[in-house]
Amino acid sequence: MEFSIIQKIIMFAPPVILAITVHEAAHGYAARHFGDFTADKAGRITLNPFKHIDLFGTILLPAMTIFLGGILFGWAKPVPVNFAALRNPKKDMLWVAAAGPASNFIMAIIWAIVFKLTMSAPDNVAVPLALMAKAGISINIVLMVLNLLPLPPLDGGRIAVSLLPHDLAVRFAQIERFGFIILIALLFTGVLGKILDPLIAIVHSIIFSLF
Repeated sequence: MEFSIIQKIIMFAPPVILAITVHEAAHGYAARHFGDFTADKAGRITLNPFKHIDLFGTILLPAMTIFLGGILFGWAKPVPVNFAALRNPKKDMLWVAAAGPASNFIMAIIWAIVFKLTMSAPDNVAVPLALMAKAGISINIVLMVLNLLPLPPLDGGRIAVSLLPHDLAVRFAQIERFGFIILIALLFTGVLGKILDPLIAIVHSIIFSLF
């Protein structure tokens, strides 16, 4: 069954938006749990996607990657977190940062279950739902692996700052002001894909080995 680009975007939009929305809400929920109410006061601990959508990162970029056939890729507006407000800032930073990738891993498993269930559904339902489920698995694995890279301000960078000795953590955290530029440079030079592809393949195989 062939689908047009518009049909693919319509099928891919729900899992992409859900993956990004839950990821950001998870950060906010974890921050609140550990004592920082910044995201809560800003109304960002919510599954309302309009609170998290970034026009380029959540809509245009994923649509471009679908059209060009590359890695399904995107991001949302970061949830505001005041790490100084956490009860144990350096220690709790790890759990706040890890909450986003953890939510993506859980969602990838849920979409894998959906994909498994499509095998017993009628073709007219199974084919589009299977495509949606595959998109859900893909975007969640990409978001998890990407965000675990040890580059501030990615979640992996925050985790590294939390685990490093204080003096080294302070110096490493200073990379954050250049982090987004470094990430975009890695993306457009193709280096990011070479880093992510084998890691994505490993996580993909782990998830499907569960079923």
